[in-house]
Amino acid sequence: MIRVTWALLLSAFLSLPSYALKAYDLKIPDDLNFAEQPLVVNGAGMRTKFFHDIYVAVLYLPEPSSDAEAIIAADAPLNIRIYIVSDLITGERFAESAMDGFVRSTHGNLEPIRSEVDAMIATFRNALKNGDVFDLVYLPEEGVRIYRNGEQLELVPGLAFKQAMTGIWLSDDPVQTRLRDKMLGN
Repeated sequence: MIRVTWALLLSAFLSLPSYALKAYDLKIPDDLNFAEQPLVVNGAGMRTKFFHDIYVAVLYLPEPSSDAEAIIAADAPLNIRIYIVSDLITGERFAESAMDGFVRSTHGNLEPIRSEVDAMIATFRNALKNGDVFDLVYLPEEGVRIYRNGEQLELVPGLAFKQAMTGIWLSDDPVQTRLRDKMLGN
């Protein structure tokens, strides 16, 4: 595990936008293992809203890729790690933002995965605080495991759900284009 200051992360490792030059002190591992599946950092970026830094999202894959469509479609392991870096975000706001992301990702067609989306959204409605770390881990034989600060909260099955969830950040209509580009390693 590498411990770096935000400025070092910006310049040496993840090349985040200059507006993110705050003294966030994050531990971002180069690689992770879930269920004996090794994953490596693909890219990371800062989610901003109204000029405020909200969270850092890190995409982990079995091997690096900049092909968003292939990543979304693949029935392959991945992890999206989210570091909450703002006191402005609440569980309710985060849940609403995730729901908006699902609507965008599915072009408004949530019905086939409505119960899965509702299960994930429910995990975000709990109290949320600056410093929380979420892992959204997809394992093909299981589905998406949702962890908060290392504790598994939910298991949501299905490739279609994984595709919609990944599309929140990587689809042709992501929550933030700059964040998408950074997560794809650009």
